[in-house]
Amino acid sequence: MDGSDGTDGLAGRGGLDGVGGADPAGERLRRWRLVLGGDAADGTGRALSGRDAAMDGALAALYGKDDRPGAGRTGRNRSAGLGASAPSVARWLGDIRTYFPSPVVQVMQRDAIDRLGLAALLFEPEMLEAVEADVHLVGTLLSLNKAMPETTKETARAVVRKVVEDLEKRLATRTRATLTGALDRSARVSRPRHHDIDWHRTIAANLKHYLPEYRTVVPERLIGYGRASQSVKKDVVLCIDQSGSMAASVVYASVFGAVLASMRSISTRLVVFDTAVVDLTDQLDDPVDVLFGTQLGGGTDINRALAYCQSQITRPAETVVVLISDLYEGGIRDEMLKRVAAMKASGVQFVALLALSDEGAPAYDREHAAALAALGAPAFACTPELFPEVMAAAIEKRPLPVPDTV
Repeated sequence: MDGSDGTDGLAGRGGLDGVGGADPAGERLRRWRLVLGGDAADGTGRALSGRDAAMDGALAALYGKDDRPGAGRTGRNRSAGLGASAPSVARWLGDIRTYFPSPVVQVMQRDAIDRLGLAALLFEPEMLEAVEADVHLVGTLLSLNKAMPETTKETARAVVRKVVEDLEKRLATRTRATLTGALDRSARVSRPRHHDIDWHRTIAANLKHYLPEYRTVVPERLIGYGRASQSVKKDVVLCIDQSGSMAASVVYASVFGAVLASMRSISTRLVVFDTAVVDLTDQLDDPVDVLFGTQLGGGTDINRALAYCQSQITRPAETVVVLISDLYEGGIRDEMLKRVAAMKASGVQFVALLALSDEGAPAYDREHAAALAALGAPAFACTPELFPEVMAAAIEKRPLPVPDTV
């Protein structure tokens, strides 16, 4: 418990943002009552009314204790007052959106799906219209895609499109600006205009012409930044693991793939894989189509996916391959590592991301991550905000901005 009042670290019953009283002791007691749930043993003796009672009811419906004989207080033994019908769940969804901020609503929705088995109710169009859409909900919908009735699919696509459009607004401008600058800097010219001179590289290239008596370097060879052109400068291959644990990464990678594909100076290929490999490049103009072309779940064969990506490379020195996977390999491990080594030896810039999401440290195969690091390809988790910087570094062939938490 990290909070000064002992409640901030208790996340099981969501964020408690109701109206507090002026009495600090009374407010602390109120918060403890909402966290503990009002069981006979909670020890607060606090009664709730009005908005607090409504908040408590919404929390109890999801996190309340099962009163059946022998039922415990944790895990799957908990029950809910939501029932098994879409109308009661829809009412509950409306309540939690009234009483809690959006990030807390999203956590509670995920808990309802995981704890209470409500995934099947997402087949109801009315339910989909009531939920707070986020990346995790999109992942759930994609995993249910094959079982979803046709009457629900259009509503599901509308939910997915809303999330995708929000992500594009958040990520596209910065990504394009960052990568355009990196592309320009990576296109060096030997006769630059004065304001296009890369002085750092120019000085480094002319150190042998240093004149001690004048304490200066004579720049016999100028190195400059290239001007932007309409020609393709870099080839980018996004190779995405679509196993169930990678759902959020698949969503973000599809959005970034569409953004990269919109840049004329980058040729983008998007490949998803489990034990099979699917090339979705021709659908990159619409990331929603990309997402519904994936099939979350199943096994993993990274070696087969990299073999396909390797076969598509025509300009190794101008290619960036981004593998997004937790590295739990179901294929041939040694062959996978040999392919990575061969691509790097040919000049390919290889990036291994354990996750592309806002989540914390992911679960991953540490042995495979260490083997990739030994090949000069460190594997690390990446947030969507960091991804443009990672790609810029790969394009410019400089060290990747690996987070300290790796």
